[in-house]
Amino acid sequence: MTDQHPITPPPELVEQWMQVHTTKYDLARQAAQWGADQELDACCEWLEQQTLCGHQDLIPSLRDARRPKPPSLKEQALALVEQHEDGWRPSPKDWDTIRRALEQLDD
Repeated sequence: MTDQHPITPPPELVEQWMQVHTTKYDLARQAAQWGADQELDACCEWLEQQTLCGHQDLIPSLRDARRPKPPSLKEQALALVEQHEDGWRPSPKDWDTIRRALEQLDD
């Protein structure tokens, strides 16, 4: 490997992304996400090596905080209902979210 920065994606990986992504924006977003993931992994690895990292939940908590999971469809639908309880006139997008959430519920 050359002396490139550790969060610079290798050329082979960039070529692979170029086969998948159709816009410069998508490619830039993928590269930024990859670099951020490399940095987070390096930080977590560094913390594991430190004697200061005595709290067992520190690294998982850091990962959860820096890479939060998107809200579930149920959480999205409930947020829409709570957001519009008074005088609600939902948009077609809001209705679609609620419909999809309801379709996932058991009868």
